[in-house]
Amino acid sequence: MHIVIMGCGRVGAALAQTLEQQGHTVAVVDQDPTAFRRLGSGFGGRRVTGVGFDQDTLREAGIEEAGAFAAVSSGDNSNIIAARVAREMFGIENVAARIYDPRRAEVYQRLGIPTVATVRWTADQMLRRLLPSGAEPLWTDPSGGVQLAEVHTSPAWIGHKISRLQDETGVRVAFLTRLGEAVIPSSQTVLQEGDLVHVMMRTDEIEKVEAAFAAGPEEGGH
Repeated sequence: MHIVIMGCGRVGAALAQTLEQQGHTVAVVDQDPTAFRRLGSGFGGRRVTGVGFDQDTLREAGIEEAGAFAAVSSGDNSNIIAARVAREMFGIENVAARIYDPRRAEVYQRLGIPTVATVRWTADQMLRRLLPSGAEPLWTDPSGGVQLAEVHTSPAWIGHKISRLQDETGVRVAFLTRLGEAVIPSSQTVLQEGDLVHVMMRTDEIEKVEAAFAAGPEEGGH
């Protein structure tokens, strides 16, 4: 996958290096050309000097071929503008924006942009939003038979009730993260765009559950 990163501070540089090590192609955008020194001589991706929400700059960075975009500059407003441009102008599905002011998180989430607050930033959180796949274990019972995990959910499930998700996948939805807040759903709760789904499931059924979440609802189901 090709991934564009706006911001070459410590976070952006670390993210770029990690993604490249995982085999992805990476382009890093920054207004300050000296910032690219953080990438080191071994970095093989593109270094693009410019404003990260400028469409021509993003095109130079390969946004039209990108599968993900991360806005991790030092400015909240710049990050959210760039993330919206990537999502709305170029149709990038996997977008994440770093923020400094957590009070803005809910506003950004309502715009459909997953955010990662600086105070709790980890590379894993940002990578999880850029490269969503499978299940991310959060807790396993002492016997190892049951685990709580965040499972990547296909957009095809949006608009369907939790009850259908549970019936077709055999899991129990423990809670959702919606707009940055944990929500305990009822069977009638409808999945919305941006929801992170946390489920309880049998450890030996992880692969089956991952496949069902990725596939979407069965045709002809209710």
